[in-house]
Amino acid sequence: MSGTFGTLFKVTSFGESHSKGIGVITDGCPPGIYISKADIQPQLNRRRPDQNRLTTARNEPDQVNILSGIENGLTVGTPVALFLLMV
Repeated sequence: MSGTFGTLFKVTSFGESHSKGIGVITDGCPPGIYISKADIQPQLNRRRPDQNRLTTARNEPDQVNILSGIENGLTVGTPVALFLLMV
């Protein structure tokens, strides 16, 4: 099973929730789009327990780390790599 989806805008995920972390690489973002941790964090918070019947029972905090592809809050035109360290 492939962890990559899309053609012009590709999203690749890696890792498992029971491993040291999970990540995503997005390829196809044009330069100049504003993206910050504050934009991403609300989506991660939706995974927290007691949000709805589909959320996980685990109670670890998810915090995103931007590894590459974003400089000074703007995409630079290269793939954007994000990583969630599981503690």
